[in-house]
Amino acid sequence: MHSITSTTRRTPVRLAALALASATLLAACASDSGSTTPTTPGATASTSAAPATGPVTLLTHSSYELSKEQIADLKKKGLDVKVVQVGDGGTLVNQLILTKDAPLGDVVFGIDNTFASRAIDAGVFEPYASPALPEAAAALKVAGGDAVTPVDQGDVCINVDSVWFEKHTDVPVPATLDDLTKPAYKDLVVLTNPATSTPGLSFLAGTVTQYGADGYLDYWARLKANGVRIAESWSDAYYTDFTSQGENGTRPIVLSYSSSPAFTLTDDGGTTTASLPATCTRQVEYAGVLAGAKNPAGARAVVDYLLSPELQKTLPDAAYMYPVDPDVALPEAFQEHGTLSENPIAVDPVVVARDRDTWIADWTDTVLG
Repeated sequence: MHSITSTTRRTPVRLAALALASATLLAACASDSGSTTPTTPGATASTSAAPATGPVTLLTHSSYELSKEQIADLKKKGLDVKVVQVGDGGTLVNQLILTKDAPLGDVVFGIDNTFASRAIDAGVFEPYASPALPEAAAALKVAGGDAVTPVDQGDVCINVDSVWFEKHTDVPVPATLDDLTKPAYKDLVVLTNPATSTPGLSFLAGTVTQYGADGYLDYWARLKANGVRIAESWSDAYYTDFTSQGENGTRPIVLSYSSSPAFTLTDDGGTTTASLPATCTRQVEYAGVLAGAKNPAGARAVVDYLLSPELQKTLPDAAYMYPVDPDVALPEAFQEHGTLSENPIAVDPVVVARDRDTWIADWTDTVLG
C-alpha cells in the first residue's frame, strides 16, 4: 500500500450557487485620489495609483489564503492585509453582488471564468490594468477590458483512484466522458453540483461544449441512470466520497483537477491517482479591485502582488493551480504528475455568460429533480 505524503490543499469548496443577472453598467467609483473609474463593465482602466499603504481587506474563497510570510511581506510594503474567506467560489460571487453597494472588502481573488461575467455585469469591480500582468498572460483576460485580472489557471478533470483500479482488474480505467455512462462504472462516479461548485460548473460547461445544447442533458440523464453521485462541494466529493482520500469513500472516480495527482505522491515518487486529459476543461481565476473599496490604491497593490514571481510560485501548493506567469518554475511533482491537458475542452466564455443560468436550472431539473 502506498503511503501518501501530501494531499490536503484545496480544502472546502470552491463553489457556489446562484443564478441570473446581467446589468450592464458598472458602478465604478471609488473616491480616493489617483483612482480612475471607468463606467462600463470590463472597460480598460489606467494603471495609475496613489501610494499604497494602510489596511486592505482581501476577500477570497475558502480554498485559498495568504501565508503568514506573505502577510508579513505585504506589511513590509506598508500594507496591512486582512484575508476574509467568504465561502466557495460561487458563494463568493453571490456575496460580492449582494454587497456591491457596501463592499465587504477592497479586493477579491478567486473568481473563475465561469462566474466572472456575473460579477462584472453586476458592477462589482473598479477596472484596473495591472502593470505586473505578464504579456504572455494577456490572452487569459476577460473579453473587453480590465474588470478583473488573471492570476492563475488550471484544468478541471475527472480523476481516478489508481490503487483502486489496480485492485479491481476487471474494471478498466475510463478515458472519456462517454465512458462514465457505461455499466462498468455504475455507482463509481462522484461529481459536484454546478449550482454550488465552480469545478462543477466548469464540468457542466464542458459537457455542453462536448454534446451540444441539445445533447448535454441526455448525457447527464445517462450519468444519473448510471448512479452518479452529486456532492455539494469539491471537498465533499474529494475528501469524503473519493476512495483515494475519503476515510469511507466508495467512489474511485471523482471530479477534481489535473494537478491533483501531484498531491497524492508516494514514497517512491509515484502517485496514487491520475487525471483523464480528454475530460479536462480549462479554468482561470481572477482578482479584482472592488468598486467602492475603502482603500483602492491598496487593493491595486495587492493585485500586483498576486502577480509577483514570489507569489506566483506558491500557487501550485497554495491553490492546486498553475501560475499565469510562464517564467515561474513549476514544482517537480507538477511537472511529472500534474500537467495541464494539451487539448482541454474549449468552453466559450461568451456562451457561458449567456446560458449559465439556463444550464444550471435545466441541469437541476434533470439530475436533482
